[in-house]
Amino acid sequence: MASSSSTISPNEPTSHNKKKPIVIITIGMAGSGKTTFVQRINSYLHSLDPPKPPYTLNLDPAVASVPFEPNVDIRDTIEYKEVMKQYNLGPNGGILTALNLFTTKFDQVLGLMEKRADEVDYMILDTPGQIEIFTWSASGAIITDAVASSFPTVIAYIVDTPRTTAPATFMSNMLYACSILYKTRLPFILVFNKTDVADPAPMMEWMRDFEAFQEALAAEGAGMRDGDGDPTYMSSLMNSMSLVLDEFYKELKAVSVSAYTGAGIPEFFEAVDATREEYERDYLPELERAAKQREKNLRAKKDATLSRFMQDLSMDPNREKMGKWDPAAMDEEEEENEEDDDGEYIDLSEEKGPQPRVEIERARRPGTGGVGINWPRPG
Repeated sequence: MASSSSTISPNEPTSHNKKKPIVIITIGMAGSGKTTFVQRINSYLHSLDPPKPPYTLNLDPAVASVPFEPNVDIRDTIEYKEVMKQYNLGPNGGILTALNLFTTKFDQVLGLMEKRADEVDYMILDTPGQIEIFTWSASGAIITDAVASSFPTVIAYIVDTPRTTAPATFMSNMLYACSILYKTRLPFILVFNKTDVADPAPMMEWMRDFEAFQEALAAEGAGMRDGDGDPTYMSSLMNSMSLVLDEFYKELKAVSVSAYTGAGIPEFFEAVDATREEYERDYLPELERAAKQREKNLRAKKDATLSRFMQDLSMDPNREKMGKWDPAAMDEEEEENEEDDDGEYIDLSEEKGPQPRVEIERARRPGTGGVGINWPRPG
């Protein structure tokens, strides 16, 4: 009887060689369409054949409703309005405090993500609408570092295209994107959203061609020249910043999408998949170097503490009198003490009769021939 055996092709993914899922952290200005974008990419992954449903997390405690079903929702743990009431905070302070409270238990969330890592290809984090609450807070940094240390992670910076058609607003958005890239040091994708409303082609050209941006500045005209025809301070500032950012654009991936129609979503995931190599090449070595540096600093701190302790012992004046601790001498001393203890013992086993009661008031001082003791009376 022939024995049947199943072989696994080396190209087929298994539970042992499956790559870790890529985490997509969506960040953007209020009103840029982050939540709608998350809903669109979630719907796109479900529509694939076979479907690839992602693991989604909602980190916005103030959102009234989300158009997708998150696997982890901060609103299930933190009551945003109750936080505002108990801590006497405003809307932004309430969001920040709620996120801080949620971060204290994020290790449990990370455990849930790691349990599902073999089942999904993508994990998506939807951040609060107020961009500064996540990007510049300690809780946002903790969440980003915790996720990036466990999974390949990419930042998707959502740009509100209709509000970025002017060179000044475009420059402001690019400066903010540059600051987030510098702070997180993670793979970064610029996502020009709402392309069904405004064409992002001019902005794409500004990123590729410095002179095209200069022409757009000149065409804007107002405020670029003073009464004598010389460039104004604002014009010179924007020209200088555009020169600085020109180097920033060369290493930046940019895609145009419409969260409303779904246009450009496949191109976005092509850019996301390409960031895995960048993460493994650039971020992981930096992460390992930082971990080794932390371990080195901790070891140096422990050695310094031990050195101070030993120095304090050497300066103790009683240390020379006490001498060096000798376990053998301590054992001999204990044996001598046990031999000395074999002396007289008070035997309390025999029952004795009642002892005569001595009244304190009639007590006599011994050796005085029975002279009584005069006890002082109270009062």
